[in-house]
Amino acid sequence: MHRRSSRRRSALILSAAALVAAPLLTGCGNDAHPGAAAVVGDQRITVAQLENRVNEVRSAQRAAVPDDTQYEQVIAKSGGLARSTLHTMVLDKVLHQAARDADVSVTRKEIQTMRAGLEEQAGGPKALETEWLQRYSVAPGRLDDSIRTEIEAQKIARALGADMNAPEGQNTFWAAMSKASKKLDVDLNPRYGTWDVKGSKRADVRTPWVRESSPGGAAPTQM
Repeated sequence: MHRRSSRRRSALILSAAALVAAPLLTGCGNDAHPGAAAVVGDQRITVAQLENRVNEVRSAQRAAVPDDTQYEQVIAKSGGLARSTLHTMVLDKVLHQAARDADVSVTRKEIQTMRAGLEEQAGGPKALETEWLQRYSVAPGRLDDSIRTEIEAQKIARALGADMNAPEGQNTFWAAMSKASKKLDVDLNPRYGTWDVKGSKRADVRTPWVRESSPGGAAPTQM
């Protein structure tokens, strides 16, 4: 998850979210998850919450790229944003569970310290926000949340004695994530796919009542 540095960890996890994204699916009928994009433990990630997160990213992208043609290119590059965002939202909750299992926590000071270091590397606060928006589709207002998960991941790895520079250490870390996924009994609305417990990632599933739509990045609407 963070093989050499915090930024590498983020690249791996958040890029993985983009890789599992697929053309958006919309559909009607046979919805066993009314109003919910996913259920993680006793918490629901609602479709409205997912849409809000997607809209945060789109608004930030639009503000950064006012030119219509360039903005369309940005949209095209980040197609499947709703699915990759849901993947990240669920994975964050799994990571939080793994942190509880490992008895680790994160302080506000730790977040501020890491952010300051990342800003220095990136060339300033704005540069860091732009980098994470462009590379990982993280809205500026969610940057601290992403940094928090990074610190959690590092602490979990240390608690497990897992060397994330080695395959064995990575396997140990993801085994803990898989255990947390299983404990939370992650359940995705079928229109967004399924949750692979072993890999702690979202996977696509085809359903007969679902139709594909253009990957514009907005979350499917309830019908």
